[in-house]
Amino acid sequence: MAELPVARPATECRWDLVALGEVMLRLDPGEGRTATTRSFAVWEGGGEYNVARALRRCFGLRTAVVTALADNPVGRLVEDLMLQGGVDISHVRWVPYDGVGRAVRNGLNFTERGFGPRAALGCSDRAYTAVSQMRPGQVDWDEVFGAEGARWFHTGGIFAALSETTAAVAEEAMAAARRAGTVVSYDLNYRPSLWQASGGAEEAVRVNRRLVALADVVFGNEEDFTAALGYEVVGTDGSYANLAADAYASMMGRVASEVPGLKLIATSLREVRSATRNHWGGICWAGGDVLSTSLHEDVEILDRVGGGDGFASGLIYGVLAGLPLSEALAYGVAHGALAMTTPGDTSMATLAEVRRLAAGGPARVVR
Repeated sequence: MAELPVARPATECRWDLVALGEVMLRLDPGEGRTATTRSFAVWEGGGEYNVARALRRCFGLRTAVVTALADNPVGRLVEDLMLQGGVDISHVRWVPYDGVGRAVRNGLNFTERGFGPRAALGCSDRAYTAVSQMRPGQVDWDEVFGAEGARWFHTGGIFAALSETTAAVAEEAMAAARRAGTVVSYDLNYRPSLWQASGGAEEAVRVNRRLVALADVVFGNEEDFTAALGYEVVGTDGSYANLAADAYASMMGRVASEVPGLKLIATSLREVRSATRNHWGGICWAGGDVLSTSLHEDVEILDRVGGGDGFASGLIYGVLAGLPLSEALAYGVAHGALAMTTPGDTSMATLAEVRRLAAGGPARVVR
């Protein structure tokens, strides 16, 4: 049986999971396009935060986020959205605003959902954000992981890519979590736009390999393992899309051999048919064993952003709940699929829905 990460007892910890990352304001044109719309819906979102929010709202766990916001009305709107999400914000750093954003501001993320042959499209406006200017020594990690206590810590490649200092903050936090016996997970989440002005793919590999060495659990998607870690894993047609499970299994074994401290490597499996129809599944490596799910065929998608975070949070829940790895993986796949059926980056699924889908339940009306 695969050896899974062992979390600290819940009775010893204030938090089931603490996340470190940027929380942006997402502006969503709905069925329209960013360049032509006259109105936007707004949501909060961020790769690391989305996991904490899902674990709180869908799975009922105790979660907190460590981030920074400029203290202006946009920052307070993000705060209000986070309060609705239920994630504790006592570790949010509020940075004074200079009136126009010359020195510090809050990140904006304009995201179209895509439809049919038109892919989803994102446009970020996140330079000089408060969180990108975080530096080591600003957060008392011994307080977070020691005095308060956390069973799991989650961060990733998006936060690490924001600046040289954020990569150092992630390293500081991951090292502190390990000292406290907290399980550490890292989502590679490679974004070319974040690295292009700071060393490109070569720097991304250097930084991510350094941080992955401090993780117990690594998440990624079809591009991340090549672009963020430098491990070639492409399909027979030379692309990242529609990879076979055995290609992932081989790659995961290689990563595990070069990062011997890893206990779990996991990724969603996605075969893209269109922006609104994907085959969807998951695969993971643990202790030399590889498990995968059969693909859910033609999953209908309303908004694909956040599907990977939904997969990660479902799997984390399963591990924290002590479920067998096969069930934890099924929870990840089910929750990721459900997260893509609603608008916004964050999950609106319920635990009952996740359990039902993970068990193979149909989509018949529930009365």
